[in-house]
Amino acid sequence: MERVPTSPGERPEETETNVSPESASLKEWAFAQSPCHLAVFDTDLRLVQANAGMERTLSRTEAEMRGLRLPEIAPDPVSDETERKMRLVLETGEPQSVDAFVHPTGAGAEHGWATSLAPLRDPDGRVRAVCLAAHDRTGVERGPQQMLVPSVAAEHAAGGATPDSARSAREHTTTMTLQRSLLPHTLPQQAALEIASRYLPAGTEAGLGGDWFDVIPLSGARVALVVGDVVGHGIRAAATMGRLRTAVRTLADVDLPPDELLTHLDDLIIHLSADDADRDGSGESAGGIGTTCLYVVYDPVTRRCTVARAGHPPPAVVSPEGSVYLLDVPAGPPLGLGGLPFETVEVELPEGSILALYTDGLLQPRERDLDEALDSMFAALVRPASSLETVCDRVLAALLTHRPDDDVALLVARTRALHSDKVVVLDLSSDPSVVADARRHATDQLTAWGLEEASFVTELLVSELVTNAIRYGEPPVQLRLIHESTTLICEVSDASNTAPHMRRARIFDEGGRGLLLVAQLAQRWGTRHAPIGKTIWAEQSLVGF
Repeated sequence: MERVPTSPGERPEETETNVSPESASLKEWAFAQSPCHLAVFDTDLRLVQANAGMERTLSRTEAEMRGLRLPEIAPDPVSDETERKMRLVLETGEPQSVDAFVHPTGAGAEHGWATSLAPLRDPDGRVRAVCLAAHDRTGVERGPQQMLVPSVAAEHAAGGATPDSARSAREHTTTMTLQRSLLPHTLPQQAALEIASRYLPAGTEAGLGGDWFDVIPLSGARVALVVGDVVGHGIRAAATMGRLRTAVRTLADVDLPPDELLTHLDDLIIHLSADDADRDGSGESAGGIGTTCLYVVYDPVTRRCTVARAGHPPPAVVSPEGSVYLLDVPAGPPLGLGGLPFETVEVELPEGSILALYTDGLLQPRERDLDEALDSMFAALVRPASSLETVCDRVLAALLTHRPDDDVALLVARTRALHSDKVVVLDLSSDPSVVADARRHATDQLTAWGLEEASFVTELLVSELVTNAIRYGEPPVQLRLIHESTTLICEVSDASNTAPHMRRARIFDEGGRGLLLVAQLAQRWGTRHAPIGKTIWAEQSLVGF
């Protein structure tokens, strides 16, 4: 092919060959230099590639954005809507469009963006990624500060030209960033439940609220689901939400039953309210009084679900056969009132049941009454779906025809079960001689599971836990082994309510080293109490076995 000089005085032999239309370089240049702002997201909706226009628009390099979801890159309600449409592209294989791309709050339509979402298919026709193409309607490139926080000039154009409105927009963005940092970015790995979630901030001038959700792995392969709604809007509500979420995680770590956990949250809200009142000097402050919370614990071994709520809407349940209903859970008072009890309900759920937890913003659209909203939610939940992500999208589409007036948190979970081939139980007498039998039983079971390499550590854990229960506990004593995915759980229960405390053994002490050894060998360990007795448990990682 003929060589041509690219600058005066350059010798032809020093230039590159002309680029053919089929060359990879030309395609790469077209992507990088396109006047459209382009990004490619994988099937997990995480960014894998962005062109120069997208980098300039978001003021972040491709390397900084790679692996992040769009709402994590640019916290904004439109990012949530765009991501929802991207999921539809993956599910249906059909292109979608959005009339904005991180739309400037308060700006008119002429200051917005048009966004196209297209499926990217492999040679077999399977959708492997989503391409996002954003077109600036003004023809003028803007940076992220102009997109996320509207300038005063933009507000003049929109008819709201005041410094207060610009400050309000900045506060809105700050609150949203704070709130997103406090909500879970990824859901934890666990085998008890298949889970999908959605969070939509309010679209009103009142600002963001304090809705939140969480998924917390517990001992014994159990999982806690939490949804809450803090009273009020703005930074204060978001900060209170963060405090409550941290408190729930702390209380869950010590395995408090749902009703006791809500009682402690109630006390916390009362203390926060008193602190806020003292700080304000007014003698009174809402401080989160009236906050609601729903706490659910699911056990995949027994398939039992334990639920308590503090003024929060009850969860919806869909049976594997397709019937749908609200779980009958005593309402309990909202948090912060003090002195009133919370009640717990325990039900058995068949494997494959669906639980839907939500905040009341989902059921309070302007054009529907509560019964109609519930009917719409039930209809969306019972429709067959390829995934829980689809279920979430259908619920939101059925109930929300516009940006919600209040924050919406939605958590949908499908129950799984650990069957008898993954759980073994051995009743033990309170005789020190049974420790050897317990070790042998554990070793035989690990051989049956094909986990011989884990036998040495398991024998030590079983020996220490059973010895501790016989020496310091009360009969009956029971050993339980649970094989959950990449985790092996050893549990020893007895009838004593006295909890063990790990301490450092001194050089000449004959005892006191058992729990220290357990702590060193196990990935996690702890104690949980029952109405009668306790269980000491230890988890081992099976990764690599």
